[in-house]
Amino acid sequence: MIRGFKRMTLTTALLATSALGLSAEPVFNRIASFPVAANLPEGSDSKTVTSAEIVTASDDGNTLVYSDSPLGAIGFIDITDPRAPKALGALKLDGEPTSVAARGAKVLAAVNTSASKAKPSGKLVTVDLATRKAEAACELGGQPDSVAISADGRFAAIAIENERDEDVNDGDLPQMPAGDLAIVSLKDGAADCGAIRHVALTGLAAVAGDDPEPEFVAINGKGEIAVTLQENNHIVIVDGPSGKVVSHFSAGSASLDKVDARTDGRLDFSGTLEETPREPDSIKWIGDDRLIVANEGDWKGGTRGFTIFDRSGRVLHDSSNGFEVAAALAGHYPEKRAGKKGTEPEGLEIASFDGKPYGFLLAERASLVGVYDLSGEEPKLTQLLPSGISPEGAVAIPSRNLLVTANELDLVEDDGARSHVMIYERAEGAPRYPMLVSALKDGQPIGWGALSGLAAVPEKPGQLYAVSDSVYGMAPAIYTIDAAKNPAEITDVLPVRRNGEPAQKLDVEGVAVDGDGWYWLASEGNAEKLVPHALYHVNPKGEIKEEIALPKELLAQETRYGFEGVAVTGSGDDTVLWMAVQREWKDDPEGMVKLVSYKPASREWAAVRYPLEKTEEGWVGLSELTIHGEHAYLIERDNQIGDKARLKKLFRVALSELKGAPIGGELPVVRKEEVADLLPALKATNGYVVDKLEGFAFDAAGKAYAVTDNDGVDDSSGETLFFPVDLATQ
Repeated sequence: MIRGFKRMTLTTALLATSALGLSAEPVFNRIASFPVAANLPEGSDSKTVTSAEIVTASDDGNTLVYSDSPLGAIGFIDITDPRAPKALGALKLDGEPTSVAARGAKVLAAVNTSASKAKPSGKLVTVDLATRKAEAACELGGQPDSVAISADGRFAAIAIENERDEDVNDGDLPQMPAGDLAIVSLKDGAADCGAIRHVALTGLAAVAGDDPEPEFVAINGKGEIAVTLQENNHIVIVDGPSGKVVSHFSAGSASLDKVDARTDGRLDFSGTLEETPREPDSIKWIGDDRLIVANEGDWKGGTRGFTIFDRSGRVLHDSSNGFEVAAALAGHYPEKRAGKKGTEPEGLEIASFDGKPYGFLLAERASLVGVYDLSGEEPKLTQLLPSGISPEGAVAIPSRNLLVTANELDLVEDDGARSHVMIYERAEGAPRYPMLVSALKDGQPIGWGALSGLAAVPEKPGQLYAVSDSVYGMAPAIYTIDAAKNPAEITDVLPVRRNGEPAQKLDVEGVAVDGDGWYWLASEGNAEKLVPHALYHVNPKGEIKEEIALPKELLAQETRYGFEGVAVTGSGDDTVLWMAVQREWKDDPEGMVKLVSYKPASREWAAVRYPLEKTEEGWVGLSELTIHGEHAYLIERDNQIGDKARLKKLFRVALSELKGAPIGGELPVVRKEEVADLLPALKATNGYVVDKLEGFAFDAAGKAYAVTDNDGVDDSSGETLFFPVDLATQ
C-alpha cells in the first residue's frame, strides 16, 4: 500500500505555485490549436460531431494522423509550419477507428466494426501516408483498442479489448468473449494479414482472470510488449517475436490522503481513498526496464496519478495525490468527478528532448497535461500545460521540439467548444500558463474556479478580490489575489456565510468593496432554481448582514440573465450601487439592457439603458461593471466560443451619463465609448477563444486586470485566463 508521499505532494504544490519564470531550461508553450472540424469532408453539416483521440506523427514530424471515432475516420494535418497547421482531410474507414500508429510510409489504424459488445469484431487497416488511401485490411477477430509498432518496424501489437457492457450484469466481469493480444508482422510498413498471432492473456489476473480486457500496448527497444488489462488491474509483458508471456503482475492498490473524494459541490481536499485499485489505462516504457502507467481507473478504481514499476512489478514510484493537488492549485479540479476518479489521468507520452527524458501525463477530466522531468531519482513536475477538452492521446516529436495532444470531446451539439489537436513547442522563455494559481492553506489547496467578478483591495496595489459563481453548487467565496506575482496567486479565501452556515441559493456574479471594508455582492437569479435576484451586504468576516431584494416593478420583468457586476460610488448617505443586467429583460427594447442603481440610505431604485453591440451569431450581453475615475467600465461580449467568437470588448460610460430614472417609466439611454478589444488577449495562449470573459477591475494603483470564467472545468477546458489590460496602448 502506498500512503502519503508527502514529499512528492509538497514538491508538486510548490512547483505549481512558483513562477517557473525565466530560466536557462527550455519550457513548453502551446503554439497552435487545430479544430478537428476543419477536416470534415466538403459538404458536411458543420455541426457534425468530431473527435481527436489517439494521435501519431510521420517519421519526419511534418504530418499528424489522429483517430476520429464519431466520424468513423482518421484525420490528417500538415504541420510543416507547426504554428499554422493545415487540414489535409479525413479518410472514412467503415467502422470506428480506435487508435493509429505511423511508421515509414504507412499508417496502421485499428478499427472497431463490432455489431455489439457481445459480438466484437475489428480490423487493422494499412493506409498510405502520401496518398492518404487505404491499401489493405486485416480481420482481427475482436474489438481492437490500442496499436503500437516496434522500433525496428517488424511487427505491430494490438490490444483486443472486447470491452464490457456497463448495462449488463451491473457492468461486472466476466463478460465474454475474452480479449487478447494480437501481433501482426509488417512488410514495408504494411500489415501481413496472413501472419497474425493471438496471445491468450487468460488465467493471469486475480480479477476476472478468465475475461482479460487489454486496454493499451507499448513496445520497448527489445521488442517486448507491455499490456495493461485495465478492468483486471493487471500488467503483462509479452515477447513480441515469440509471442510468449515473459512476466505479469497486479497493478496493485494505493491509499491516498488529502484528496477531494466526494461530489458534494465543495472543493474539499481533506478526504481519503483507502486501498483503491490503480486500474491503469495508458502504459509506456521508460527505457527497456521500467514501465509507467496512468491510473485512470475504470469500474472499481483509479488512483488519480501515475506509477512507475520495474519489469517485475515492484513499485519504484507512485505520484500519490501530487497531480490532483497540482490540478487544484491551477483551478482545474473537476469537482463533479470527485466521488469517482477525480482528474482521471488517462494518456501518457514519454520522450527525450536534448537528452533529457520527459513524461507527459494527460488528465481527461482536468483537461491538463503534466510535464515531468524523469532524469532524476524521482519524477519532478516542471509544468502544467493547458489542453483542449478531454485530452486522450499525445505524440512527442523531439526532432522538432514539439509535443502534440489530441482532445476528444466535441460540444458542438451544445454550441460549445469543438474537439482540437493542440501543438506545443519546447523553447527558451517562460511558461505562459497557468496565469493564476492558488496557495496552500492549512496544508491543502485553496480550491477555486468559475471566477465571475473582480474588485480592487483598497489601498493595496496589485491586490484584488474575486468571486465565484454557482457552478459548483457550493457556497460562494471571496478570494484574495496577489496579482504582483507571476503567475498571479490566490492567497486567501473567505467563505460567504449566513447565520454562521455556508450561504445557499446565491449565484454571485459581481463584487465591490465599500468604504468600511464590507463587501457588496450581486447575485444573478434563476427562478427555476429558486435563486433570487438580489444584492448582499457582507461584513469583513464573510457574514451576510443584509439581503436586498429587487423592487416588484423590476422583478415583474425578470429573466434568468440578471446582475453581472456591481460597483460603488460615493460614501455614507451618498453611497450608490450600480449593477449591470446581462441581457434584455421583458420590458427592454431589443439590443438594450439596464444599468440599475440602488441607494442604500433611501432604498431608492433607478435605471438607465445601455445599447449593446450587434453580432451575426448568438447573443450579446454585459458581464462586468466597475467604476474607476470618472467612468463606469463594462465588459460586453457575445456568447460565442472558438472561431465564432467576435465580440469581447471593454467599453466605458461617463459617470455624468448615469442619471437613473424611476423603474417602470421611460429610461434614458447612455452613450458609450469603446476602450479595448480583448480578443487578442484571449488568443494569446494559442488555444480556442473562451466565451466567458467575466471579470474586470482596476487595482488601487489604477492598473487594470481581466479574468475569464472556466465553468468549474465542466464541459470546459478549465483554462482561466488572468491578465493585465494595458489601456495606455489602446
